[in-house]
Amino acid sequence: MTVSARLKSVFFDRQFLKTVSVIALPIMLQNFLSAFVNILDTVMIGKLGTIELAAVGLGNQLFFLLNLILYGIGSGSMVFTAQFWGKKDFKGVQKTFGISLIVAVFFALVFTVCCISMPERILSLYTKDRAVIDTGIAYLRISALCFLPFAINFMLMITLRAIEKVKVAVGSTLVSIIVNTVLNAILIFGLFGAPALGVKGAAIATVAARCAEVGITFAITKYRKYPVLGSLKNHFNFDAKFLKIYFLVVMPVLLNESLWSFGITFHHKIFAGMNTFSYAAFNITNTISQLTWVIFIGFGNGISVLIGKKIGERRSDDARLYAGKVLLFIPVVAVFVGAALIPISYLVPFIFNVEPVVLATVKNLFTVLACCYPLKACNMCILIGLLRAGGDTRFGMICDTFIMWLIAIPLAFFVSTHTALPPWVVYICLFSEEPLKLLLGLWRIRSGKWLHSVTD
Repeated sequence: MTVSARLKSVFFDRQFLKTVSVIALPIMLQNFLSAFVNILDTVMIGKLGTIELAAVGLGNQLFFLLNLILYGIGSGSMVFTAQFWGKKDFKGVQKTFGISLIVAVFFALVFTVCCISMPERILSLYTKDRAVIDTGIAYLRISALCFLPFAINFMLMITLRAIEKVKVAVGSTLVSIIVNTVLNAILIFGLFGAPALGVKGAAIATVAARCAEVGITFAITKYRKYPVLGSLKNHFNFDAKFLKIYFLVVMPVLLNESLWSFGITFHHKIFAGMNTFSYAAFNITNTISQLTWVIFIGFGNGISVLIGKKIGERRSDDARLYAGKVLLFIPVVAVFVGAALIPISYLVPFIFNVEPVVLATVKNLFTVLACCYPLKACNMCILIGLLRAGGDTRFGMICDTFIMWLIAIPLAFFVSTHTALPPWVVYICLFSEEPLKLLLGLWRIRSGKWLHSVTD
């Protein structure tokens, strides 16, 4: 069959598109809204100036680190939850949620204590700009209080995704946005007689929004009696065999996300080490690109749930069929999404109050990002969506993190510190890992060794 014929078989396969969209579209919307909560802080703080923008960007790196660690715990746990869901084993779903919640709360508390007790030491790892550090301390000490409610909500939502109850998160995240927007406007700029707190106001608004979000998600889940929540006995009824298998699958994912997240924060250190203007441009580019990246996170999560469910139902041939269709579908979508980033970059001057040199750098970074988007999207769906759904977490960890630390980060760091090349060249270096990762990922999928049942 020709490539053209294969593409037609995917894009005109109504059953495939409907099955994926039912799960993926609500996840995309929820991720879009969730990203929008963070973007609101960045946009509103951007009205105050470059120092404030850089400070909040660096302060949010700790949230970003925690977010990726939680994603590692959640996506590893989703392997079990989706397969238990395929078997209609509700007690298995509940005990998976229980152990994932324990691990998530542990990391959230560690991050909270560290950010409150030593924010200056943490921020100084990224920048030596005293003004940025002082402003970042004020933001980080307050915003760290959102880590615990965010961790609980994250585990609850990702478990709901795995049992195909994905609409709950949309409502709770929408309320979170409303709370964050209103409190941001009041507390950052001092509306309605309130004091103008600047970055502290943004931090307070974020904490309030995350608390509202977890409260609503829990209440809806309990009211609709979704099988995520059960008795304490069901949630914490672990045996040695289950714990061993759980950590054999989850630990590589957790290590993967931890190393990958540290790598991403090292990206920020690289740009912050160049100068504040370059870092501000890098931060703006990442912030806006999150709004388009949710498309591929949605597809990755959606296909992961479907494949995990098929494995639980012992229908491995269907799982392989879905994987093949995704590998044809995603690159085509990524080309169009990447192209859309170019015109979006011209809206930056209307959103952020930054210097002309920052705006010029943003346009260059967006051009690089648009060109690399198809490679990045394919790797995300293979390594995060397909391999993890099949329980092949160790190969995914090796492919995803080792290449990043052995190729992309050393190359970008060398170029940024030993040459006078512009920021967009450094940005290209950060994407130098993608071609090799894609080749290894495609080889693994073709081999068939990525499919495993972890709940037998």
